[in-house]
Amino acid sequence: MSTLPAPAPSSTPLPSVPTPAVQRTRWGAVASCIALLVLGLLWELWLAPTGRGTLALKVLPLALALPGLLRLRLYTYRWLSLAVWLYVTEGLVRATSDTGPWAWLGWLETALATALFIACAAHVRARLAAGAQQLAGAGDAGGA
Repeated sequence: MSTLPAPAPSSTPLPSVPTPAVQRTRWGAVASCIALLVLGLLWELWLAPTGRGTLALKVLPLALALPGLLRLRLYTYRWLSLAVWLYVTEGLVRATSDTGPWAWLGWLETALATALFIACAAHVRARLAAGAQQLAGAGDAGGA
């Protein structure tokens, strides 16, 4: 008789029910992403439009990330935590270079992008911790 090898740790699925920490960070990331998306659209199309509004395309990566955030795709959280620094940079540049009442939009963009980064990083950390805990639990149950 042949026995099947144990699944590799990387192929073990995460729990079907996300932990409370994973749920909190998920909704924090989704809320920050939506807020940053809405701010970007309002800023470029209505509040302080530049040119023909083509700069509104800058929110396209946020719109593409939203389904992955909602579906708990770990890869989406990872790449978004890197891409979000472009929004932080733009917010800082515009906050320090714009004059008048529009400078606060740059600070708001910086704050929202930073919140999105924190939520994504915390989500990845919580997911990896949940996966490690599941593997430890499976290892204890297999040895008993």
